[in-house]
Amino acid sequence: MKPSRFGKGKGKEHNLQVKDISRQRLETVVFDFDGTLAELRLDFGHMKQELALIASEYLAGELVPHLPVLEWLDFLEQEIQIHDKPAAREFRSRSSRMIVEMELGASREGMLFPFTRMLLRKLDAQGVQTAIITRNCAAAVEAVFPDMEEFCGCFLARDHVVSVKPDPEHLRMALAHFGAAPGNALMVGDHPLDIQTGKRAGTWTAGVASGSGSWEDLARSGADWLASDCEELIDLLESNGLV
Repeated sequence: MKPSRFGKGKGKEHNLQVKDISRQRLETVVFDFDGTLAELRLDFGHMKQELALIASEYLAGELVPHLPVLEWLDFLEQEIQIHDKPAAREFRSRSSRMIVEMELGASREGMLFPFTRMLLRKLDAQGVQTAIITRNCAAAVEAVFPDMEEFCGCFLARDHVVSVKPDPEHLRMALAHFGAAPGNALMVGDHPLDIQTGKRAGTWTAGVASGSGSWEDLARSGADWLASDCEELIDLLESNGLV
């Protein structure tokens, strides 16, 4: 799989946090997509119901979705594989098609946040490298952000990596694309999984309450910065000389 698609090397004040990073400017900012830079409105509850429906044709008993969708798919595939390897491959293929179809359906009604293009352009003008990493399929993201290559130096969707976030390799591959050091990089996302990814990869982390994660969940995740959205976050970092 290709490691990269591209080759270009106001909220609540008590929730805003500023960390001391020894006055070093951030050189690279890596963004999650859905809920961070765009609104896709994926119904993961419905997706899990559809996954359970498919799995019920291969497994007996009650199927409890105890993991996020992609991880639960892996778990179910392994359970089926114990008894029937060809059936496990068939289950993987059917389930993957279902997930992509739902992602593409959501993308048709999705949209970038109003500030996204301006914010990415601003960071580029300030010499900050930017990347997008996402658990979504590439086609869904590109449908919402067709001119992404003009604004972002690296894009790594589910299609481009072996293991998606919170596996740190997803983020490390984006940093490696630029030759960037984790200590001067920031992972930004709307879900505790994004914060977990950054911590595992050794970067700074920022939570934005513009998607599925609540203020409380993002705070409990240990994010180094919190803001209502990416626009507010970058203004905050800029005011403190970090970008």
